[in-house]
Amino acid sequence: MSSPLQKTLLGLFAGLLVLPSPKPVSAESSRPNIVVIYTDDQGYGDVSVLNPDAKFETPNLDRLVKEGIAFTNAHSADSVCTPSRYALLTGRYPWRTTQKRGVMGAEGDCMIVDGRVTLASLLKEQGYQTGMVGKWHLGMDFPGVAGDRDWSQPIQNMPLDKGFDYYYGIPASLNYGVLAWFEGRHAKVPPTLLTSKKKNPRHVDYRIMPPYDPIPESTGEKRARLRGLEVAPDFIDNECLTRFTDKAIAWMDSKAEASKQGQPFFLYLPFTSPHYPVCPLPEFHGMGDAGAYGEFVIETDHRVGQILDFLASSGLDQNTLILFSSDNGPEKSWEGRIPQFGHDSRGGFRGGKRSVYEGGHRVPFMVRWPSGIAEPGRRCSDLIGQVDVLATVAEIVGASLPANGGEDSQSFAPVLTNPDYDHSRLPLINHGNSGAQYPYSVTESNWKLVLGGRDKVTELYDLATDPAEAKNIAAQHPEQVQRLTAQINQIIASGRTTPGPAQKNDTGYWPDLNWMTQEQFDELAETQQ
Repeated sequence: MSSPLQKTLLGLFAGLLVLPSPKPVSAESSRPNIVVIYTDDQGYGDVSVLNPDAKFETPNLDRLVKEGIAFTNAHSADSVCTPSRYALLTGRYPWRTTQKRGVMGAEGDCMIVDGRVTLASLLKEQGYQTGMVGKWHLGMDFPGVAGDRDWSQPIQNMPLDKGFDYYYGIPASLNYGVLAWFEGRHAKVPPTLLTSKKKNPRHVDYRIMPPYDPIPESTGEKRARLRGLEVAPDFIDNECLTRFTDKAIAWMDSKAEASKQGQPFFLYLPFTSPHYPVCPLPEFHGMGDAGAYGEFVIETDHRVGQILDFLASSGLDQNTLILFSSDNGPEKSWEGRIPQFGHDSRGGFRGGKRSVYEGGHRVPFMVRWPSGIAEPGRRCSDLIGQVDVLATVAEIVGASLPANGGEDSQSFAPVLTNPDYDHSRLPLINHGNSGAQYPYSVTESNWKLVLGGRDKVTELYDLATDPAEAKNIAAQHPEQVQRLTAQINQIIASGRTTPGPAQKNDTGYWPDLNWMTQEQFDELAETQQ
């Protein structure tokens, strides 16, 4: 039975479950082609139109802002790669799965379990052609084990099993190995060699490039442990952006006629930049004033421009919705760019990649849709999350989400069609992956509560007056701490954020929820069932 305090806190939260009625998307602009472009470790300050002090120009990203909507208070679900991608595709917080911390390697059980609704499966059911080109990083099942592979066998539990009709790309970040150009369920050239990271003369990170070494033969019953990353003979890191862009355009071109006949397409295009290795092609060297990193962002912007140019030349531009964002804040090298170049990839926010503070998960987020967005060129400061993309797309195409799908996804589609719409987001949870601490935060309106760190110190910030999160005001506002704590506890224990029947997390209580006990968690969860 709930305690009187718990009943009071639950009552405070209950009122939040009443959502305003959204304005429907107009029939004239329904069923657009949808292209999601997802960059890797790009900070809020790495888009020149969003950062007046940027030391390089991003004209194509700026164009998305000028011809669409820039959401200036948008957040990835986590501050590292794998969990953010899970949330984007499923509309569900990643810590509800068994993957509570960190990222996956190239190989392993896919984080998206069979049967879970994804952007791709939702749109496929609506008659969309679905394709993915780029970095997956959610787990794949490869044939055999490292050093003993049969690459003639198909890969299982990968994008083609999660709603995509077509896949071309790489399994994970380049530092995790199994590096080859995969198309469908096979590598075009199998990763039959080994490599180690090589020094990058132009940045503080590494390169993945030839020469590569043969995999040593196993001897005896015990397989020799491989030292290095599995790699294909034709793989080289700085070809990723070129290959991904070319394949994406070729795939869209093959679907263009069907799109014009009423069968739209969905393309998920997760680039590998500007994640390490920072390796812009030589033709971009010397551009901008932020070193190799700036050059790499400039190349990324160029690839976005190629996508825009194709859509215009093919006659698909007007009814194609492009959503651009990044999986988390900038990698730690942001610190060195400030004194060396005067460029702040965080855009002035606190922290970067792995941080629960704004710099870890407040990311560029732009939507361009010429036939669907009213008054383009707007900036929207309403709170949204990448976890909201699923419900937004569902509303745009007229689809319904099941009770056990998109549990944390709240549509912001009305913002696109109604400049006066006041979007009120239910409390948004973010997760950090910083060192030995794995804190959570919950944000409602301008209030942000950070909790769950190893030292269990609770922090409260008013983002309206303190966007840099410089002053912890928890002691001055205990009522806000209590209210926000009740909200995050409710959302975690009930298995969902949005209205609907309670859903189970994939695990029970876990130790990172150290601001409440297992007994409190179990009691709260029991009241939801």
